Amino acid sequence: MTTQKRVFVALSGASGSIYGIRLMEELVKRGFLLTVAASESGQLVCREETGLDLSGDTLAVTARLCAHLGVKLGVEVVAADNLLACAASGSAAPAAMVVAPCSMGTLARIAGGTSGNLIERAADVMLKERRPLLLVPRETPLSEIHLENMLKLSRAGVRIIPAMPAFYHQPETIDDLVNFVVGKVLDQLDISNDLFKRWGDR
Repeated sequence: MTTQKRVFVALSGASGSIYGIRLMEELVKRGFLLTVAASESGQLVCREETGLDLSGDTLAVTARLCAHLGVKLGVEVVAADNLLACAASGSAAPAAMVVAPCSMGTLARIAGGTSGNLIERAADVMLKERRPLLLVPRETPLSEIHLENMLKLSRAGVRIIPAMPAFYHQPETIDDLVNFVVGKVLDQLDISNDLFKRWGDR
């Protein structure tokens, strides 16, 4: 992926908004263009967990998010119910899409091809266009239904990256744990990173 390709980052209502925000920080730092959408529950969770308000007028939210990310351009926030957004069409699909965090409800609707909002429709577009779609589910314990939905999506080519930080690198802070998961997401996007110590590194 070149530095000027667009990535769609979506936040749904699972806990773990910090993963999506941290991923955005890393992508803009590398010059990627971002389209960002948060479901209504995703907005509530993000505000509760991080203090970042992603609700309201999309232009105002874009300005707040850009300020948080430390950039002036390259970020576009779209409403999760805006099915006229570019990401809803295969002719304007982004280079990759990441749902982080991904709730079990969003994951189930993507697995079922429901396309009831922009996040689900954009994921459906990624599947039909055979472009990278990465889901970062955050739930525990997992039911048989959750596991079956993940298996169905994995078989369709979706990359499932559970928010499961490792401990072999001896993390000392929450940032270390978050960076491990975000680094794994970047790995799956073929984006070089040193967010975590790899096995065997000294």
